[in-house]
Amino acid sequence: MLAEEIALGMRVRYPRTGTTGTITRVEQVRGDLFAELDSTHLLYRADQLIPADRAERASRAIVEDAKTVIEREREFAAGSGLQDALKNIDQSCEGGG
Repeated sequence: MLAEEIALGMRVRYPRTGTTGTITRVEQVRGDLFAELDSTHLLYRADQLIPADRAERASRAIVEDAKTVIEREREFAAGSGLQDALKNIDQSCEGGG
């Protein structure tokens, strides 16, 4: 995130740890810009932060994709496809070698 985009009260996310919070203070340390988040009271490099709304939208999309996969797996397990697959194996566990 660029220094011009940083504003007090802005909701941001630190993607490396998933920490989300509101910027309460901005500080210059040894030439780097840092922002303090209200959720941890720690300083984060401003160039490492992303707006929280973009991150929340991405996480919602991941959750929806996961729900779709889970539903598809449930349908397969409940249907005859799994039963047919189990009938065609001899129940042995051969790891080779």
